[in-house]
Amino acid sequence: MKTKVLVTGAQGQLAQTLKELYVADDNIDFTFTSKSYLDITNSEEVNTFFIQNSFEFCINCAAYTNVEQAETTPEAAFLVNAEGVKNLANACKLNGVILIHISTDYVFDGKKQTPYTEEDHTHPINEYGKSKLKGEEYIRKILSRYFIIRTSWLYSKYGHNFLKFVMGKIQNQEQLKITTSQIGTPTSCNDLSEFIIQLIKQNISNYGIYHFSAMGETNWYQFALQICKHFNNYDCNNIVPVKTFLSKAIRPNYSILDNYKAKLLFKKDVYWQMSVDKVITDLSKK
Repeated sequence: MKTKVLVTGAQGQLAQTLKELYVADDNIDFTFTSKSYLDITNSEEVNTFFIQNSFEFCINCAAYTNVEQAETTPEAAFLVNAEGVKNLANACKLNGVILIHISTDYVFDGKKQTPYTEEDHTHPINEYGKSKLKGEEYIRKILSRYFIIRTSWLYSKYGHNFLKFVMGKIQNQEQLKITTSQIGTPTSCNDLSEFIIQLIKQNISNYGIYHFSAMGETNWYQFALQICKHFNNYDCNNIVPVKTFLSKAIRPNYSILDNYKAKLLFKKDVYWQMSVDKVITDLSKK
């Protein structure tokens, strides 16, 4: 009997990665939905959809992720990242579904100098982070069976992300100015997908909040240089380090996540450089 899994946000990079890697899995029956098919901000629509289907898990990849725009129109971010999440949590509770929700390092203010644990005090400093934290709070209030996975600096070969942005600039022989002021860990959607699938397949019942990112730490400038190593016809000196950049949203200066809890379940050492290299190699094959 296959495990029935709903994946929201089908057009996003994480959902597309899950689809590529696991849609042919003999043990899981996936249903991928985009906003045009299932609008998570419509509670009635969500409830009807859950009643009509018998899911065991819901992986919520739907999110408002435009950090800059969220400063101007925070209501749009809160509608998806908070109210939409509340609708999913209520539907999961009514139908006995386990929710796997993707959250962010941006729930922290970045003032700490050691990796953030799941128990650390949250204090988001931009509207995007606040909306994601509100979604977490709804889940914790409504559900007892849930996994909130906080991750950082997600990238993949799909959609819009930093890796693909830098690759595009390099391929067009453009100069780049990249900040050095933020410390974090790039995380591949490939690795995060593997962790999520492991939660499902191993029937993990130790519910709660988990931090998941690759191993190691870097800044955006060094991340860009790691990408640049793959392009021999581009002078990496054209990538210029800068301390700050113009931004509406304040971003955490330090957002390393402590992965101790996740590593108890996911016994695999994944270093960010190796994962970046793999995604670039996969993109080069296209």
